[in-house]
Formats: sequence, structure tokens, C-alpha cells
Amino acid sequence: MKKSNVIWLIIALIVIIAAVAAVGYYLKKSEPTIIQGTVECTSYKASSKIAGRIEEMKVEQGQQVTKGELLYVLSTPELDAKLRQAEAVKSAAAAMDEKALAGARKPQKEAALNMWQKAQAGKQLAQKTFERVKALYEQGVVPAQKYDEAEANYRAMEATEMAAKAQYDLALDGASKEEKKAAAAQVLQAEGAVSEVESYISDAMVYSPVDGEVSTIIAEQGELVGTGYPVVAILDTSDVWVTFNIKETMLPRIQVGTRMTGYVPALDRDVELEVTYISVQADFATWNATRTQGSFDIRTFAVKARPMDEVRRIRPGMSVLVDWDKVGE
Repeated sequence: MKKSNVIWLIIALIVIIAAVAAVGYYLKKSEPTIIQGTVECTSYKASSKIAGRIEEMKVEQGQQVTKGELLYVLSTPELDAKLRQAEAVKSAAAAMDEKALAGARKPQKEAALNMWQKAQAGKQLAQKTFERVKALYEQGVVPAQKYDEAEANYRAMEATEMAAKAQYDLALDGASKEEKKAAAAQVLQAEGAVSEVESYISDAMVYSPVDGEVSTIIAEQGELVGTGYPVVAILDTSDVWVTFNIKETMLPRIQVGTRMTGYVPALDRDVELEVTYISVQADFATWNATRTQGSFDIRTFAVKARPMDEVRRIRPGMSVLVDWDKVGE
């Protein structure tokens, strides 16, 4: 064999050995374990205790709002009518109280009689209405709510008729000490009814419960919304955290209070995080074992970590990347 061929053979062997060594090095070199989390924050949904049509929407999506700022206004003509009714009952109760204190006179007796007759007519009308609704309800034509409303109205008119009758008897017999107390109690009851309706009306104006940003407007101006329907969603961007789904085999490296560094691609910066919560129960399996002996299903636990310092411009939904190999170091 020529000397030059031997040299080339040696060089080829050296190259092959170097290539094999390089491949082995890269194969043995472990890739960093990167876990990905998502930024979340507290969300509030503004709603009203009453149903109504949105008369005016004061905010728009993406707007910054402060606690107590008016969000939207509901139109409630039914409540306005009920308020007038309650105020009328209050006035009537006050007049009857005055009559009990002043003593019965002929005009007062006539007024009491008229009130009783009016209450009787209202009771009769409510009774007929209830009987009609009851028949329709038994036939399955009207819903149970209408039946309950008709029954409640009938019972209310019965009570009104009884109260009016009692007031008429009081005018005839003259007010005793106990009757005067009863008349005063009716005034208080009527005042309570007025206050209750006024409270409902005040809830037609819905205010922001917190400082934050309007993320979603579910119903627009002119739409009819029901009781408790979430109309405006507000995000409290001052209360943010990062949620990670961690395999149970990775949990030994962390505990509540463990600190880690996360990279936020959307902000191109690192954020110092501290673990504040580890789920007490697994959520789902991320890897299923085969039937190989010794294998098992790996479960996933939710882990929450909060930024240790205020992070400007961080928003819900942003990704946060953490090098798990450096956690706990």
C-alpha cells in the first residue's frame, strides 16, 4: 500500500471518529425543559337585580373604568308604575292614620267606605283574573310564573280589602289605642314598600365594582336583559397571575413560595414569579402509559405564580415561558 493512501485512510478514520463523537455529544446533551403558562386576572361581571331594557350604555370595549363609574342604565317603566302605586298606598295609609288620631267624622266614614268598596272591587277583579289564569295554567296554556303572579296579586288584593274593611270598622267604632298603633304600623309598612321599590329603581343604574378595563360588552343599548344577566365584563389588570399545568413528576421541585423566572415573549422581558397556589387535585392526564411493566399515567396539576413586582403592559392571555431546569436553584 502506498504511503499516501495510508495517510488518507488515517485522516478518514479521524474524521469519522470526530463525527461519531460529535453526534454522541449532541445526543447526550439534554434539551432544556421549558414549561409554558398563561397570564390570567380577576374578572368581574356587572349585572342588575332587576330586568329591563338597556336605555343607555356609558362605556365601550377596551375602556378603562374606575370603581363607582356608571356603566349602563336600564329603562324600568314597570317599576316606576309600582313606585307610584306604593306612594299612593303610603298616602292612603297616612290619611287613615290621621283619621284614627283625629277621630272619625262623617266625611271620613264615607271615605273609609269608599276605600273598602274600591278594595272589594279590586279583590273581585283579582279573583276573576286568578281563576281565569288558573284554568289556563291547568290546561298548560300559561307558564307557572303567570299563575304565581296572578295568585300573588289576588292574595294582595284580599289583604288590601281586609285592611280597608278594618279601617272602615275603625271609622265606625272610633279608634282605640291599639287601632291607632295598627294605623301607624300600616304607615310604616307602606313606607317600607316605597323604600323597597326605590331600592330596585336605584339598581337600574349599574356601576363598576372595581378599577379595571372593560373586556366584553355582552348586551348592547336597546336590548332587553334579565335579572342578574352579566352585561359588562371588567378585568382587574392589577390582580394578575400565571397559571401553569405541571406534570406530577415535576412537582418535587416546587412548593408554595418557590420563586422562578419567566420570559414573556409579548413583552420581550423576564418576570420574577412566586408560586402561590398548587392544585390539591389533578386536572387531567398529559401522558398515557403503555402496558410496559413499570409505566404509569402522569397526571397534571395547576400551579399559580404571581409576579413579585408590578409588570407594566402585561395582559391576560399572554404566554410565559419558564426553564424548569433552573427552578429551585
